[in-house]
Amino acid sequence: WTPIAVTVLLVAAATLCKEQGITVVGICCVYEVFIAQGYTLPVLLDTAVQILRGKGSIPFSMLQTLLKLIVLMFSTLLLVVVRVQVIQSQLPVFTRFDNPAAVSPSPARQLTFNYLLPVNAWLLLNPSELCCDWTMGTIPLVESLLDVRNVATLTFFCFLGSLVVFSLRYPGDSSKIVLMALCLMVLPFIPASNLFFPVGFVVAERVLYVPSMGFCILVAHGWKKLSNKSVLRKLSWVCLTVVLFTHALKTLHRNWDWESEYTLFMSALKVNKNNAKLWNNVGHALENEKNFERALQFFIQATQVQPDDIGAHMNVGRTYKNLNKTKEAEESYMIAKSLMPQIIPGKKYAARVAPNHLNVYINLANLIRANESRLEEADQLYRQAISMRPDFKQAYISRGELLLKMNKPLKAKEAYLRALELDKTNADLWYNLAIVYIELKDPAEALKNFNRALELNPGHKLALFNSALLMQESGDARLRPEAKQRLLHYVKEEPQDANGYFNLGMLAMDDKKDTEAEAWMKKAIKLQPNFRSALFNLALLYSQTAKELMALPVLEDLLSYYPDHTKGLILKGDILMNQKKDIAGAKRCFERILELDPNNVQGKHNLCVVYFEERDLIKAERCLVETLALAPHEEYIQRHLSIVRSKIASSSAAEHSALPAGGTGTGTDRRSGTAAAGGKKKSLQDVNQDKKEQKAAGATAEDSKGHSKTKKRTERASVDKESPKKSSEEIRDIEKKRVAALRRLEEIERILNGE
Repeated sequence: WTPIAVTVLLVAAATLCKEQGITVVGICCVYEVFIAQGYTLPVLLDTAVQILRGKGSIPFSMLQTLLKLIVLMFSTLLLVVVRVQVIQSQLPVFTRFDNPAAVSPSPARQLTFNYLLPVNAWLLLNPSELCCDWTMGTIPLVESLLDVRNVATLTFFCFLGSLVVFSLRYPGDSSKIVLMALCLMVLPFIPASNLFFPVGFVVAERVLYVPSMGFCILVAHGWKKLSNKSVLRKLSWVCLTVVLFTHALKTLHRNWDWESEYTLFMSALKVNKNNAKLWNNVGHALENEKNFERALQFFIQATQVQPDDIGAHMNVGRTYKNLNKTKEAEESYMIAKSLMPQIIPGKKYAARVAPNHLNVYINLANLIRANESRLEEADQLYRQAISMRPDFKQAYISRGELLLKMNKPLKAKEAYLRALELDKTNADLWYNLAIVYIELKDPAEALKNFNRALELNPGHKLALFNSALLMQESGDARLRPEAKQRLLHYVKEEPQDANGYFNLGMLAMDDKKDTEAEAWMKKAIKLQPNFRSALFNLALLYSQTAKELMALPVLEDLLSYYPDHTKGLILKGDILMNQKKDIAGAKRCFERILELDPNNVQGKHNLCVVYFEERDLIKAERCLVETLALAPHEEYIQRHLSIVRSKIASSSAAEHSALPAGGTGTGTDRRSGTAAAGGKKKSLQDVNQDKKEQKAAGATAEDSKGHSKTKKRTERASVDKESPKKSSEEIRDIEKKRVAALRRLEEIERILNGE
């Protein structure tokens, strides 16, 4: 009983690996009865007849054998039940392309299945033409009794029957060897024979692995019989040598076919050109190598070999899409879609559809949704796929993305929640749901979903990056350390992405860590020299830390890449006028701003300050009048215009005398310039406040979050002149708060702009 128990355990392990393992039980039963106990079929029949006539009883040895067989059979039945439970009592879904004979009517089905037996036997006898895939049209159906291939079937059964009779009827070692060889050949092949249930292939060389053991035993036994005869001894050795030599060469040659997917499938096409799956597989191999032009040729050939193959038309469409031929791609997808089971109004029916074929709806919808006018049509395709398979997770995901694009975040939320019901462990789904909550302006819930995605996949790059941005935007200083850790994790995962370093720099600026911020910004610029936001914010950082002259080269780089960068021009103009005393250079910057945007109040106002610095009071007055027309409610412009007019009046009273180098005139000059620069601050804030559009998941950031040092200096002077007295400490505190608020406002702007 110990060997029997071990046998059952080993059979169970084999069955978990491959269903063929369960057939070992049948081999063991045959071995026990005919080899171990030495019974023959006539002996068993005679004993059964005697028992039925009541002339005898079952021998004790036979009872023991019967008990062993019952234990083995019961164990086999239990294994079958367990195996059925594993597949949830449902057979795999195969299409008619996998095994055409399985869905054919009688007698074509029976004739074809029987013909496949001699085909497999021939592969064992003469493995010269091997093919990695025997599905689809590899072997044409045997549809008539008059088909000449039925002769092969008849010959096979005659030869097999003679071997069975010999092995069961006659005693002796030879019959036992033949019997065990037949058991090893026939029993392991039964699951693949289509006898009990259809399988997903026509012929499969892999299922001949165990049967080949029995075949080898049979060949070896036959060769031994021949070699024992003196007349045939030399001939048998010659034949054995030829067989070993030729098969060794064939094996060596066959090894090169397995060098790559391309060589394997190309070798199969030499054997069989009527299998569309092989043409598709060669196309896939070329597609993986980005050789789309050649891949397309093989995919098109597959559609010609099998015109009703949905997968082949999908492959053609996908390849056309990769070649940016959207019109041809859509045509191919439409052909594939037309081959799908169609809805018949008023009629209910069941249709089995291969799961991967449903991707035709997804692929077609993904293609046409690039056209903004066809979004509803794309949504209809997603819904059609879901109606055919309610648990189609990818359809919910793709539809959620489309609904976001259609500005329907509530419906997108429903789609993602339905997908999460199907798969709660998908980090991408939680990430997408977080994006929906951002669109719904619910950052707290969005952050929860980002965190859920990171719990499932701590290395989820997009969740790391966007959750860090969300924490940064919240303005909550308590979240900054965690935001920094996530950005550090992100740059570890994506060391070549400049956006990660840039946002680390922005966090450092929020924390007043200027040296650290400078290092991160430089790292971002090193990776991406034309990084607009990093260039501007590095220049801004220099200007805020009394390093205005270091900001100039950075601004030069920025403007060389982006000559129309308005805020860069403003900052450069400020530095040139107040640090370099280059009035002409500053004037060119402000004039360039007005060329780009004639209604830019800030640029216009700063140009007025330049005219005043040039002592051209008439032009400064005209300029301020034009600026006031652009912003009539700005009190500071009115105030500055009054100061300039007062200066003009005092100059006229002095009978066109030149402006003195000091005294009251100088004080007035400083006050006017101060007022102009102070006005600039207000207009910058207004520009920032004009941004209303929100888009939270941007990967990069827009710039400008500050003001020039000149602005701070002149604003303080204006306060001293026109406001109640404040201590210098109070002024510094107000200034710090204003800088922080302005920086926060500009940081939000860069996120909203999505640049």
